[in-house]
Amino acid sequence: QVQLVESGGGSVQAGGSLRLSCGASGYTYGRSSMAWFRQAPGQEREGVALIWDTGSGRSNYIIADHVKGRFTIFRDSDKNILHLQMNTLKPEDTGTYYCAATREGRWYASLHGSAYDYWGPGTQVTVSS
Repeated sequence: QVQLVESGGGSVQAGGSLRLSCGASGYTYGRSSMAWFRQAPGQEREGVALIWDTGSGRSNYIIADHVKGRFTIFRDSDKNILHLQMNTLKPEDTGTYYCAATREGRWYASLHGSAYDYWGPGTQVTVSS
């Protein structure tokens, strides 16, 4: 059974940094996509960053425009952990951050939530001004 669990959230002041982690048990990344989404109170969920592998062993990346230049997505392949490095945080980055993954063998270069099969419970990020 696939289980995704996020960690690393917390409260920081504007300009600070956080690194989120997503542990993936029962899941093998390869010809699949993994992504980070976030949802602020009263707002729609939005995609933040995506990493995918078409089966070549080489990962590809998409960073959403609203966090480009500040956020980075990467994997620790040895530990099977997905990370989101968030720098220069702003109050508008506040929200619950979710890790998501597609089924193995299915990859999408998409930050549409409907493309993803597995979701973690989320971790809260609060950025104060």
